[in-house]
Amino acid sequence: MDTTAMPTREDVEAFVLNEARLLDEKRYEEWYGQFAEDGHYWIPLQHDQADADSHHSLMYEDRLLLRLRIDRLGHARAFSQQPASRSLHVLQQPAIERFDAVAGEYLVRTPCAYFESRGDQQVALAAVLWHSLVRDGSGALRIRLKRVNLLNCDAALPSIQLFL
Repeated sequence: MDTTAMPTREDVEAFVLNEARLLDEKRYEEWYGQFAEDGHYWIPLQHDQADADSHHSLMYEDRLLLRLRIDRLGHARAFSQQPASRSLHVLQQPAIERFDAVAGEYLVRTPCAYFESRGDQQVALAAVLWHSLVRDGSGALRIRLKRVNLLNCDAALPSIQLFL
């Protein structure tokens, strides 16, 4: 990517689609590398939750917690992963909702159907994925925030082993 040129709409869309593919293919190290140093992964507990600091969340993880989850998924003693879980993200077309030229930040909205399977069990969830993307020093896009707005976030949910 040209470090002086701003990413195109196609670049941003391709980034979001590739991020889901990395998760489905369990390429967690590459996925982790897409997060900015101050990046977070967030699943709010309530609809229209304004922030993660003053409210409980289903998940709110910085890079350290993401690193721990990735390491746990690959550990031989991760009994919840025997047999291993598999995922499939079915995404609608990502849409750039906002672009801040000064901050170089994109806000991208992507409706998603998520499926997670392990043994004879399958979980199906509907969500809207919100990516706050920024460029790093090399000009590459990075995830500052991935917010997963589950359609039924306030329901009793099954255990979600992987990443939406």
